[in-house]
Amino acid sequence: MRVAVAGASGNIGSLTVAALRRHGHDPVPISRSHGVDLLTGQGVDEALGGVDVVVDAISAPPADREATATYFATTTENLLNAEQQAGVRHHVLLSIVEVHRIAGTAHYSGKREQERLVSAGQVPWTIVPVAQFFDFAATVARWTERDGRAYLAPLLVQPIAPADVADVLAEVAGGPPQGRHRDVAGPERQDLVDMARRTHQALGRVMKLVPTWDAILGPDMAGNVLLPGPDARIAPTTFDDWLADQEAERVLRG
Repeated sequence: MRVAVAGASGNIGSLTVAALRRHGHDPVPISRSHGVDLLTGQGVDEALGGVDVVVDAISAPPADREATATYFATTTENLLNAEQQAGVRHHVLLSIVEVHRIAGTAHYSGKREQERLVSAGQVPWTIVPVAQFFDFAATVARWTERDGRAYLAPLLVQPIAPADVADVLAEVAGGPPQGRHRDVAGPERQDLVDMARRTHQALGRVMKLVPTWDAILGPDMAGNVLLPGPDARIAPTTFDDWLADQEAERVLRG
């Protein structure tokens, strides 16, 4: 099956391209580095020629809530319009667990707009809501770091390995449209601050972590609101396994 991956140069997108190959599909990478600009629509029609399924794993550049929603809306509309013209049979959207339950960040706002457009569109679809990735804690620390200190909310999450996300997306792409897929998460609950500490330790980074609800992730995310539903699909990779891989890669790089 010929499967296009929007956001193919990103972390999840590149892993999804590799997973699709392992599943026996023919992946078509879509990104600016591959000559396709979803924001302007340049090259989209050509990229979707003969494509059966599209997996949307794009992310937005850092911006405010309105700009992020506009970015996701424009790219999603351009992609869906081109899919309809090309006769694509299935649109698979990577989304976030409980994205409609809390205000969240600008990124959450953009993902909600994506879901709205996909579910109202003419192309049959599957939305795959996924928990935070294992590298999310270190990413938030990088966003908030000032003078050697990073400010993180003590969120309770059930994070997942990026490679496991890619495997699920590749599997869903090979099947029929499902509407909203059940939540997908990792096997264990974690505290975001502790995740950042352990990730930095594995990567050999030194940073003071300050737990606070006054950073970019607010108290509307406190408690169990970010956790998957009771029927969630649980991916196999543990956070400990992922950390061991990160540390091994660091050692190899010297």
